[in-house]
Amino acid sequence: MTRFQRALLAFSILACGGLSALPASALSQITGEDGSVPPGREGIVAVPLPPVPGQPATPPADGQPIAPPATPGSTPVPPTTTAPAEPPSGPIEAAPGDDAVVPDEGAERAPTGDVPPIEIVYGDKDLPQPVRDLRAKLIEVARTGDIEKLRPYFQTGADPTVVSATMPDQDPVTTLKEASGDGEGVELLAILLETLEAGHVRLDPGGDNEIYVWPYFTQVDLGALTKPQLVQLFELVTAGDYQRMVANGSYDFYRVGISPEGRFEFFVDGD
Repeated sequence: MTRFQRALLAFSILACGGLSALPASALSQITGEDGSVPPGREGIVAVPLPPVPGQPATPPADGQPIAPPATPGSTPVPPTTTAPAEPPSGPIEAAPGDDAVVPDEGAERAPTGDVPPIEIVYGDKDLPQPVRDLRAKLIEVARTGDIEKLRPYFQTGADPTVVSATMPDQDPVTTLKEASGDGEGVELLAILLETLEAGHVRLDPGGDNEIYVWPYFTQVDLGALTKPQLVQLFELVTAGDYQRMVANGSYDFYRVGISPEGRFEFFVDGD
């Protein structure tokens, strides 16, 4: 570039309002009159400089992105364009939130199906004969409304039938009368009848503590009951009782237990 051309360039810049009116360029863009690179500038790649602060950036005419300035002593990398990412071929999974627990890939997981769901049985079709007989007798007594007729079936001695967790030594008939809303035990007989007519479960099958328990609600997740099961539950408790039990995590109303030998083990409320 001749002195005249440089003077003309300086005049043009001043006439347009100074250097800020033109996009800044690196010195490496200055070439000789014939377009060749002056001696000492070989290997320097011409790159645009960042715009002057306060002025909008002017993109290159060819639409290519502007590469950052070359760092002295480093090999400049020409600008490249990035092709749009291909959409994933499989199902898209949402990223876990801040409170999500990401499972440890190395953790051992219990295989599904190892613990079979507890079996709920209605009626007496699977009951041993001694259990079936005692259940039938208790239902018969409950329908009479006379709680004194229940006395012969209570176990006594060192291992009595449990009817209260707080007064184990009190006469069982007296305890049930006092707990009954009518004071005569009729309400408790109605509860006994409804309990024995609900579905039951068998606990510790074949073990030393095997026992048949009514109702099955004592052994299931109350929050997962179906609507038909809720109807069965509401024959025993109110909706308010149910909400309390779900909050506490267990069924806490009356339940009945009979051993495989036909022994009346308990008729008690609580969890």
